[in-house]
Amino acid sequence: MYRVVGVQFKSAGKVYYFDPGGLELTVGMPVIVETARGQEYGTVVQGPKEVSESEVTLPLKTVLRIGTPEDKVQLEENKEREKKAFKIGLEKIAAHNLEMKLIDVEYTFDRSKIIFYFTADGRVDFRELVKDLASVFRTRIELRQIGVRDEAKMLSGLGPCGRPLCCATFLGDFEPVSIKMAKEQNLSLNPAKISGICSRLMCCLKFESESYRSAKQQAQPAAPEEDNSYVELEEDGLYLLEDTPESEPGQGETSRGTSSEVEPE
Repeated sequence: MYRVVGVQFKSAGKVYYFDPGGLELTVGMPVIVETARGQEYGTVVQGPKEVSESEVTLPLKTVLRIGTPEDKVQLEENKEREKKAFKIGLEKIAAHNLEMKLIDVEYTFDRSKIIFYFTADGRVDFRELVKDLASVFRTRIELRQIGVRDEAKMLSGLGPCGRPLCCATFLGDFEPVSIKMAKEQNLSLNPAKISGICSRLMCCLKFESESYRSAKQQAQPAAPEEDNSYVELEEDGLYLLEDTPESEPGQGETSRGTSSEVEPE
């Protein structure tokens, strides 16, 4: 077992586990951690707890220190730098005449790397673009191609329900969504009605499907109680009233009673 804390770097972002070391950390605390791409500023969203080895990625990185007001100022400065870098990125993409759409720009907290997120219909040869950007910013440059779901999460917006997108407000990870989930919820199979603004099946079909299954199980009709005023006589497969006399053989058709059973719908 490992003692960890859950740290989140973006609102509605994925939660990552880190070793708290000797620090006394509580939910809501800002922290500086070492990641694969450099130092990052995050927030503790899960307090110290024990998890199994299968739940962590080894080697487990340690929280470097608790964030300070100065770190908060640097984070705000990075956001201003990102806006300027975004404009320059658009200009350079246009200058190189590349078929790609710039979505977002992100500085690592220590400014050791700038990440440009973009979408494109296919593969893009951006080697010359990277060199051009590196000559401008004098730091490491990474261009990362993302999908339409990630684009919607970054840009946010309003869904067909009129509320902010689930992926941009509280969903940390994307999970597979199938058309079967729409069928279970008795929704129209018209793609325009069950697709989000990313043109993929709506994420809510996934996290609401279990609620619909539970509701359907609870709504199943109970088995009818046995009515003692009727007796099943194994004679020609008929159900007869208890006080109905049996007809003598050869005396014509047996009297029929009313069955108490309910045919399943």
